Amino acid sequence: MRLGLNMLLESETPQKTVDEAVDQATQFKDKIWNWFTDVDMWTNVLFAGLRILFIFIVTRIVIRVVYGVIDKSIARRTDSRFLGNTRRFSTVGELLKNTVTVICNFIMILLVLSEFNFELGPLLASASVLGLAIGFGAQSLVKDVVTGFFIILEDQFAVGDVISTGGLKGTVEMIGLRTTKLLGSNGEMYIIPNGTIANVTNYSMSNALAVVDVPVKIERSLEETLILIRQAMEGIEERNENVVAVPNILGIQSMTTAEYVVRVTANTLPNRREAAERQIQSDIKKALELQLLKEAEKAEAEARAAAEEERKAKSREEQELELEKRNAEARREARRGALEQSAGEEQTEGRKPDGT
Repeated sequence: MRLGLNMLLESETPQKTVDEAVDQATQFKDKIWNWFTDVDMWTNVLFAGLRILFIFIVTRIVIRVVYGVIDKSIARRTDSRFLGNTRRFSTVGELLKNTVTVICNFIMILLVLSEFNFELGPLLASASVLGLAIGFGAQSLVKDVVTGFFIILEDQFAVGDVISTGGLKGTVEMIGLRTTKLLGSNGEMYIIPNGTIANVTNYSMSNALAVVDVPVKIERSLEETLILIRQAMEGIEERNENVVAVPNILGIQSMTTAEYVVRVTANTLPNRREAAERQIQSDIKKALELQLLKEAEKAEAEARAAAEEERKAKSREEQELELEKRNAEARREARRGALEQSAGEEQTEGRKPDGT
């Protein structure tokens, strides 16, 4: 009896399993059909898609409008500022544009996620925790970026300026949000993290002052030296565009028993002090060489005149000596003639007979 019951149950089990599988398939098909034919769901999806498209379009419009406002502000600042640094304003504009783009896109992503029924609270909390962790792990990077932004915004220095910071001096080649690149005078490239820039000396913000000390021998007249330097400095601002105005001759700066030093100063363009000093020294050197040449020519002419005068004097002395010699010879000849005449007369008188 038990054996027959067991055989009956075993024969009914496969049939029951097949029926359950068919029922599950039918239910799945019904669910899919209901999902495709659910008007309310598709209406919600359509409106959600329209809202997402609207959010995207509004975000693009807002970004374009803000871009336009930034461009107009930058253009107005550039036009109204004397010798404005266009590259600096362009850099600030690009930074502001990137910031606006990131913020608008982040808000757009949050709104789109809200349309898909995401819980924004936990997501924002996770993002805050992640940002906090990144902030603690990259404090130097954040400091570099913030410092770089304010360097550009406050116009502390710009590309092409000559600056000195942290014992390094060079020409600014690039200003980034994280690093600044300086080109040294010998061609070396310094890459400085912006966060380490504490004190900056900018040599390109205003006019520089060129200072030249001219040593002069103590024997030379001070008045003549000042006149010579003043003549050498005439028109130097036309010969060298780095010199803004005619240099000032301050006078004697120092003095020893062998020489005295005359100081000359001149206003120059920013970061052009060395070129102006070389020009001033070159002009003074040429003037001194010309003065020495004139003095040498004058001395040579005086020596030539003295030699000519001496020659003339010697010639006159020789002529006088020759004249005296001739006069003495003439006197001797005259005396000899007189003696001969006297002797002849005496002989004539001696030949006459006595008493006749």
